[in-house]
Amino acid sequence: MGNILAKDKAKAHRLKAADMLPKDKAVYDLKIQRDKLKQYQKKIEVVLAREVQVAKHHLRAGDHGRALLALKKKKYQEHLLLQTDNQLLTLEQLCGQIEYALVEQDVLKGLQQGNEILKQIHKETSLDAVQKLMDDTADAIAYQAEIDEIISGTMTPEDDDEIMAQLDAMEAEELAAKLPSVPETPDSQPAIVARPATADDLPDVPTTELPDPDAADIAEPKRKVKPKQALEEPLAA
Repeated sequence: MGNILAKDKAKAHRLKAADMLPKDKAVYDLKIQRDKLKQYQKKIEVVLAREVQVAKHHLRAGDHGRALLALKKKKYQEHLLLQTDNQLLTLEQLCGQIEYALVEQDVLKGLQQGNEILKQIHKETSLDAVQKLMDDTADAIAYQAEIDEIISGTMTPEDDDEIMAQLDAMEAEELAAKLPSVPETPDSQPAIVARPATADDLPDVPTTELPDPDAADIAEPKRKVKPKQALEEPLAA
């Protein structure tokens, strides 16, 4: 089952590589070599771990010769792992340089196309046409200025005053439209706006002098208070 899946995967890679451009295919092949190196490194790491276990096993058995041989194999595998690291670094650098060169090539193509379009626009718009357009625009502005001068010259000072009055009235209407409306009271009566009290709102101070109570007692003798009579007489038995 695993072989069938591997064959299908390899076939898919071949079909994909066949549809690529030569430059893209070169980058794709480099990446495949990079992936193979990574797989090879994993195998080396497995072998390193196994040689360590073999060396320990022979040491426990008292066979120093085979233990030493296992350690030598381990050292050899470490050299291979170091070589694959260097090769892997070289492949990754090469892939990065090729991909960056392809990006630069696309940028240069874009600049070239933009330059050609710009040249075409310059051919369609000549300097003479631009200069003529600017001259025509200046003439139109000057003609409009003459019309404005003629119109303003026929107006009298009274007309200017009337126009200014109309402008002031329009500005006042715009300002009034922007102001918020005054809220009304519940009984539809206009709300009374309180204002701060002034000196005119205070009552007048009386100028007449009050009578002296002591003088009134001296001038009029006190009257004797009569005893109150019984309100009702007792009923006969």
